[in-house]
Amino acid sequence: MQYLLRRKITHIGIAILFCPLIGFSQLRQAVNQDDHDDQTIRFGINLGTNRSHFSFTHHPLFLQQAPLDSITVIESVNSTGINLAWLVNIRLNEHFDLRTYPVNLTFTEKNFQYNVTYPDGPAGETPVTAKKVQSISLSIPIQIKFSSDRINNFKVYMIGGGKAEYDLASNAGARKAEDKIKLKKLDYGVEAGLGFHFYFPMFVLTPEVKMGWGIANLHSRDINLKYSNVLDKINSRMISFSLTVE
Repeated sequence: MQYLLRRKITHIGIAILFCPLIGFSQLRQAVNQDDHDDQTIRFGINLGTNRSHFSFTHHPLFLQQAPLDSITVIESVNSTGINLAWLVNIRLNEHFDLRTYPVNLTFTEKNFQYNVTYPDGPAGETPVTAKKVQSISLSIPIQIKFSSDRINNFKVYMIGGGKAEYDLASNAGARKAEDKIKLKKLDYGVEAGLGFHFYFPMFVLTPEVKMGWGIANLHSRDINLKYSNVLDKINSRMISFSLTVE
């Protein structure tokens, strides 16, 4: 009888010891917002940072200009900007979604760096002269999103698509732009990226890395502009990191 009593007490003790551990394990594996991905339309706020530069080609007349305007080297320097967007996600099926950003503002400041043989000191030129091209762009991307299966509160996805972009700060129509590079207002290109969903009880947090390649030639070339006539085609390039809260 005492043996059975001791055995029962032992079983109860083991149960008391392991119940909290089992409960903690179940809590740790609890699925947050299990119906989140079943919604037909979802919205989110996106905030991120970007690194951008220009890909360009030299004009055939490069290095054949007048000596006083001699530019020997041209480089496009990476610069940092920010982007703010409103996400709209439309569910197509279990693994595919259609995404767009009806409001998508990107602030950048790309830089061209010139090596000038004969710099004009009174005009502010130095042997290495930088020319900044500021941009405030409103873009409308259309993306297809392919998602993996959800593992507890985690999911990975890939995106690909295209975008149209309008530069609100474009100076293509400027009349007095002797020291500038004129760029067109409209750009279009393709995008690809990778992201992760982290499901929390009250929201879904999504870090994402994305690359963009501009296809349109942005350069509005003017043969009378010293820093413009040495360039031919100019295309935009960007890599961005963002966080989205849904």
